[in-house]
Amino acid sequence: MTSAKPTSLPFQKWTEKDVHRWLMTEVKVHETCADKFCEEEVSGDILVVYNKADILDLGIKHGPAVKITSHLQSLREGSEHISQFPSYVENWTKEQVKQWLLQHVKAYSKYAERLHEEDVSGDCLVCFKKEDFLDLEVKRGPAVKILAELRQLKKKPEPTLQPIPDTSTDQKEAPNPTQHELSLARATATKQPETQSKIEADNMVESKSEKPQLPFKKASKEEIQQPKPKDLGARRKETATVLPDFTKITVEIKKILDNLSKNDLKLFHFYEYNKSTDRSIPKGKLDGKDTMDTAQLMTGHYGSKALQVTQDNLKEINQRQLAYELENKMGQQKKQCLPKDILKKEANQGDKLKNLLTCGGNSLDNYDRFVVVVNKSCPEQVQYLEFLNKMKLFCVLDFDPSSVAPGGLCHSYKESRVANLHNPSQYHGETDSIIKNLNLYKQTSWVFCNGRHDLDNDSNKELDYNNWLRKSCRDVEQLVSFICNPEVLLRGRSLIIFLLLSPVDTETNPIFDVYKSFIKQTEEERIISVCESQSIYEKWRELTQEKCGSNIDPRSIYELTLSEVNGTVMALGPFNPSSGRLLPSSDSSFVVLKQKDEDLMPALEIVCLNQCENTYDENSQEFHDFRMKVEEEFYRGRTVNWWNFYVCDKDKEKLFVKRDKYKDVKKMIRFQLRNSNMCVLLNLFHHPGCGGTTLAMHVMWDLRREFRCAVLKDKTLPKSEVAIQVNNLMKLESERPSPVLLLVDDSKETGDAYDLVNSIRQTVEDYSNTTVDDAQNCKVIILNCVRSHSPREQYMRHNPSQFITASLSPDEQNHFEKKLGELKETHEKPENFYSFMIMKSNFDEKYVNDLACNTLENFDFSQKEAQLFAFLALLNTYVAESEISLSLCKDFLGMKMIQWIEDNVMDRMKPYSNFLIMETVEEWGGYKGIRILHHSIASACLKELERSFYLKVSDITMAILYLDLFFSVQVVKHRFMLSIQQMLIERQRRKDGDERELFSPLIGKIHSQQGRKTVEEIFVKASSRFVTSASIPQALARYLYINEHDYPEALKWAEKAKTIKKNPYTCDTIGQIHKSNLKSNINREKQETSCNPDNLNTNIKIADNAIKAFKRAQELADEQDEPEEDTADDESDDFPRKSYNVFGYVSMLEIAFLVFEILSRLPFFEESEPMKKRYLMSFLENKMEITNVHKEDNEINNRYTEIIKEHAQFLPNLKTEAKETFDHLNGYFTFLKGNNSEFDSKNHRTVCGLFKKYVALFCTSPEENKKERQSNTNLNLEIDIQEKRLFLEEKQADTFAGILQHIDKPAEEIERITECYAFLQRQQQQLINKKQKTRETINYILSNIVLYLLKPKSNYVKSQKHLSDLLSKTLQDVGLGYPFPDPYYLALLLLWPSPTQENTDVGTYVTAIRNSSRKHLSKLLRKRSTIAHFYLGKGEGLNRFVSKPKLDETFLPKMPRGILAQLWWNGDIFKEQRITSRLHRVSGFTLEGQLFANYGKLKIPVRPALIGKIRQGFSTEKVSFYLGFAINGLLAYDIQYEN
Repeated sequence: MTSAKPTSLPFQKWTEKDVHRWLMTEVKVHETCADKFCEEEVSGDILVVYNKADILDLGIKHGPAVKITSHLQSLREGSEHISQFPSYVENWTKEQVKQWLLQHVKAYSKYAERLHEEDVSGDCLVCFKKEDFLDLEVKRGPAVKILAELRQLKKKPEPTLQPIPDTSTDQKEAPNPTQHELSLARATATKQPETQSKIEADNMVESKSEKPQLPFKKASKEEIQQPKPKDLGARRKETATVLPDFTKITVEIKKILDNLSKNDLKLFHFYEYNKSTDRSIPKGKLDGKDTMDTAQLMTGHYGSKALQVTQDNLKEINQRQLAYELENKMGQQKKQCLPKDILKKEANQGDKLKNLLTCGGNSLDNYDRFVVVVNKSCPEQVQYLEFLNKMKLFCVLDFDPSSVAPGGLCHSYKESRVANLHNPSQYHGETDSIIKNLNLYKQTSWVFCNGRHDLDNDSNKELDYNNWLRKSCRDVEQLVSFICNPEVLLRGRSLIIFLLLSPVDTETNPIFDVYKSFIKQTEEERIISVCESQSIYEKWRELTQEKCGSNIDPRSIYELTLSEVNGTVMALGPFNPSSGRLLPSSDSSFVVLKQKDEDLMPALEIVCLNQCENTYDENSQEFHDFRMKVEEEFYRGRTVNWWNFYVCDKDKEKLFVKRDKYKDVKKMIRFQLRNSNMCVLLNLFHHPGCGGTTLAMHVMWDLRREFRCAVLKDKTLPKSEVAIQVNNLMKLESERPSPVLLLVDDSKETGDAYDLVNSIRQTVEDYSNTTVDDAQNCKVIILNCVRSHSPREQYMRHNPSQFITASLSPDEQNHFEKKLGELKETHEKPENFYSFMIMKSNFDEKYVNDLACNTLENFDFSQKEAQLFAFLALLNTYVAESEISLSLCKDFLGMKMIQWIEDNVMDRMKPYSNFLIMETVEEWGGYKGIRILHHSIASACLKELERSFYLKVSDITMAILYLDLFFSVQVVKHRFMLSIQQMLIERQRRKDGDERELFSPLIGKIHSQQGRKTVEEIFVKASSRFVTSASIPQALARYLYINEHDYPEALKWAEKAKTIKKNPYTCDTIGQIHKSNLKSNINREKQETSCNPDNLNTNIKIADNAIKAFKRAQELADEQDEPEEDTADDESDDFPRKSYNVFGYVSMLEIAFLVFEILSRLPFFEESEPMKKRYLMSFLENKMEITNVHKEDNEINNRYTEIIKEHAQFLPNLKTEAKETFDHLNGYFTFLKGNNSEFDSKNHRTVCGLFKKYVALFCTSPEENKKERQSNTNLNLEIDIQEKRLFLEEKQADTFAGILQHIDKPAEEIERITECYAFLQRQQQQLINKKQKTRETINYILSNIVLYLLKPKSNYVKSQKHLSDLLSKTLQDVGLGYPFPDPYYLALLLLWPSPTQENTDVGTYVTAIRNSSRKHLSKLLRKRSTIAHFYLGKGEGLNRFVSKPKLDETFLPKMPRGILAQLWWNGDIFKEQRITSRLHRVSGFTLEGQLFANYGKLKIPVRPALIGKIRQGFSTEKVSFYLGFAINGLLAYDIQYEN
């Protein structure tokens, strides 16, 4: 077509008439369009600047506007307007365009309708570009497809277009069948049996044109009071006789059966001819029949009942989704057969119900949660309420006391789903506590609002209205208030359904009070009513209108039967696979994962074999659009989901880029199947944003046939609860276990994952009754995905593990290049998929910086959109995977949340929206949040804001803290608040170890840029926002004492933190401030030349306060039975969570030695002079008063003396307390299992260093002793005793634990220790102190045993008989009530029965050691389990004991100590022949859950070393095990059941 001009003049000089003529003759638009140009005085010089928007402003519809714009462009270019499409397309009317879109493009009807409304005829359509479709709200996917189909028309014959029948609502007609359905119906009609051939094809088509109407019939009171099953399923049966349309029934059955696979169709046939009824179709007729023949046979055999029989058969073969679809169609079939005179005004209540539940969509996912209020039901109704199982119910408010009984609604629901049964009073208290305690969001809360008949007590009786009003109404109102609290359910994201199954006749009905409570608390738009009958509805409407002024008509369903309601809801998405969700099981079999079982594992997102399958019609436009959207969002930056892997598996030609480490991780996991460990932790360390999570999930996806796979989605649950759910998954639906692969994503600490390993091991062992054959599959592999800034360094310290970094290999870069080429073929502008492009650029900083610079070119912080983007940039830079909720963004931007309208925050956020992504956050019941696509983009944007707009991070932080809106009540407040706190207080680990940086990265940056004043302002404001959080004032206190050395101000904030929450960590911070202050004072005073006694006074007071703070912190740590799981407030950040253990003791020692250092610098205590040092030692040992210390008589010394006398309660006891603390810590490090953490090792090193100082100060023999020996020989013995004891103290051999430590030291040392004790034994008649005499005897016996094992031929070793006699005498002296377990430990060693002799007292000493250790070591034993230092070997006498170091020697140094420790930790060491060949296996038995060793008639109690090694069920069984001797009793290792 040529764009000829109406005159020879250039078009810029056309008159208005010339423009009109051009439009009519060349563009060929309707005269009314051309007239509008004249009316608006559009001449040529104006036309030249017109664009589409200007033309639309004239009131011209979109179709002609696009056509005019296209011709105008050709006019400007001076070129011909040539169509790229066949000429017949330009001749299409707008009706034919609509037909083509529906019948050939298979576009959604809403898009075809939209183009039809905008007068898009064929000559307009050929001018359309993608942007024109997008302007008409056609999504990108369908737009691209329409254009592609248009282009294909050049290669295809002209399509046949069928007329679309009129579907106006004033005619009672349904849409005509499609061409396929018509031809199918005609084919069917020719094959019908004789009984049906009378029905003419014309009648069939005429019947199909009837539009389904949704009438109701007035129910009588009798019907309401005693509902019957037949009335519920088809309430509106009339006497009018209408012949059923058998042809249509056949068509419907065939359409349903077409969805079955060949095997499922065979199963359908098999069930049909095997039914126990005379009416079933014989086998011979069904065998080998296709779906058409089967449908004809069903209709011919069963007539009008064929649909119902088909539905029943489908349910029996577990094709429930197809059965639901058929049930829905059956309801419509019945309505089409009803006489026209009973049809009512509101025809489409099925569509209305669908719209109310889905916000105009097709899926129940449009609402996050549903709340149902239901009154009394009868068993006949319950069968039609199956749809409740499909809905995401937050809670059900049930007014039927019999609901939990068989036949009741709650009972029916619990058969297939999990519900926790509650009463309204349980909804009192703190919101967070209620959510946690009642397991809300994870499982349905079923609340009985007026009693329960199954509980026989007064508080659960059903009440009449007056009593209910007095006793229960307040609790129910509180429950309603809780539900409507936006902290619980986000406004606009939940729906309240009043399901009225019985009449509500008067306002004196509790359910009406609940309705009034709801409309007080929330918008009426959130409430809909579904009534069982019209009579129930009419009374309900009358009540609500008269008493509340409510018009509930637009939000009420009353014309549908319950069967139709059920079918309508069940036909909505989301859909599960028709075959059920499948899991792998033993012997290459599969099991079905039932919904109820999945409900019982709310912490896990379970990945099934057939994940994503049969959810969509994969040939539909809907699936095509969904697939494109999923792919686009992933490559833009959304977290990967299972659909990404599924769609790639469906199209093998499409590349899904895998990092090189994919194969290594997969191999590492598979290798662990051969590992004997029951639970294994594998770490995957990765830089943020480099694909670590994607890699881990991809590996899991590809291993889902070999493992039962799950992602830990709720990390707030106690580890023990997670372990139970993992154990349930392992053993689900099978007698034999299946291996589990558990992904823990975004973990920042490996310590938490180790805790989870321990919990899983313990739980599996507790519930285990597996055989040897099953043991290999009784395995849990945890893939711990850890975000780290130094993944390579972390990898080196953890084994087994893998790592990936933000650096691509050449192969990876090639794969990304190839993928970009693929994306260009299917997507518009894939270069805007920034997360993908960042990785493709190999994380090039320049690329990211340029993106940030270009996007922020016109940034203006005064605009709300810019402010919100800056907030996100700050948050996403400093807090991984953080977001701001969609609702909060809308509130901030001043946008109203409107239901049924797509979220348009992204439009408001332009031009920044290219950097933003919207994701669903699973926590708090699920909500939508907005974040920046990639961590590096957020970081680059923050730098650009500072560089180009002088906007510092402190300015953005203060802007957030000053916004009242962000701290108002919101459902997502908790998570957002945690993100802000995390940004301020969370410190990163250093690359070179387990220790962390001093402050959070944000505070570190603000300090370096602006210093104290700004940091303090931020913390002070944050403290006013987070008034219940101890973390903020605690962090400010740390900043002030570490960086600013402002100890008074730091103390003020630390005390505030302690006031908010007194725990070990807040008390420790106070102690740390005092300690830092004390060190600072000491360093300053060392530089001073003059002495100031007041400094001594100040320092002693500081030291006293520090020790009190640390002592209180330790007491609080000791009082905690279980460390708190739920808060970050409890972290001091000076040590990892849950590891305070003995830190208070260590800090007390540090303070004591700082005091010793201060005293040693006093003129009369100077350490450099031996005599003065001896004065100091005597003073600290409480052997000399300060007034008796020799010193010069001067004013300074006198003042020092006065100060020391003032602290007489503190200083003289310090040495004794230090020694007791050393002994306590010695026991801790000796008796208990270590955790191999850097923190524990650091504590141990600190204590060892301090003990060296202790030895130097208190354990050296003074020179005066030598002089006294020479001058007074009578004192030699006393001096010898003193020196021997000093030597034992120096070697830490003056305690039982200290001697045990020498098992792993040179024999010469323990030999000298034994010699010292032998000497002291000979001098015992000199001892008056009986306790000391007993203790030294016990230590002497132990030193002999240790010496024998290290150097059996030593002259100092005594025989076993000698030691046993000495022990027997000691035991007689101390009895069974000795406060320490030491003598009973020796009794177990020396009196342990041998094959030739028994000692009947051994059992008594087992009881005694347990009681004694429980008293003496209770605080320590709560924290860790004990270890055995000796094991029972195969020798005789003392030779039968094998020490742990001796066993270790067989592996060292070839095996790294870390791996060896792991073998001991999980018990696998006893599978090593080098160990078992040296140990004696003891016979025993289990009785009532207890373990005993057998020696003749002796039954000796033993404890399993690993909890859970005894089977549940109190079974009496013969067992055998290896025996270890621990400080709290006998331990059994490697317990084996003989049968």
